[in-house]
Amino acid sequence: MALRPDRNEHLTDLSFFMNATAERGILVSATTQGSGAAMDDSNAAVKVPTTETDKPVGILLNDVVNLDLTRQHINYAKDEVQQGSKVLLLRVGTVVTDQISGAITMGDAAHFNIGGTLCAATASSTSPVVGRWLSKKDADGFAKVAINIV
Repeated sequence: MALRPDRNEHLTDLSFFMNATAERGILVSATTQGSGAAMDDSNAAVKVPTTETDKPVGILLNDVVNLDLTRQHINYAKDEVQQGSKVLLLRVGTVVTDQISGAITMGDAAHFNIGGTLCAATASSTSPVVGRWLSKKDADGFAKVAINIV
């Protein structure tokens, strides 16, 4: 589990596809660009960041799985989507996630690492600010973060 249900979604986006598996709660970045406002342009794709200079798009709100759909169904109760499908991204709002690396402090800017985990600002961090920490980590490793990617 990477996201707790305690979240506030001010701005979500359902116009991107994801062609790899990933767990909800991580930050995803642009991989290819779609054209115009086309909602079904498969070129509008996101991925797990591979560098800190990748362009952040949002926090993944679905689990992206790779299932043999001739043998089993997608578990909609767990908010799963099949690899290669559209994913729901949080662009502005608050989430409680455990996809955090390193120590964080309430009020500090939130950045991201390679792999999409969120982190605090460091002297060597080159990733853009994607939000602000609203709490410290709890005993289970979850913390509240305000995301603002516009």
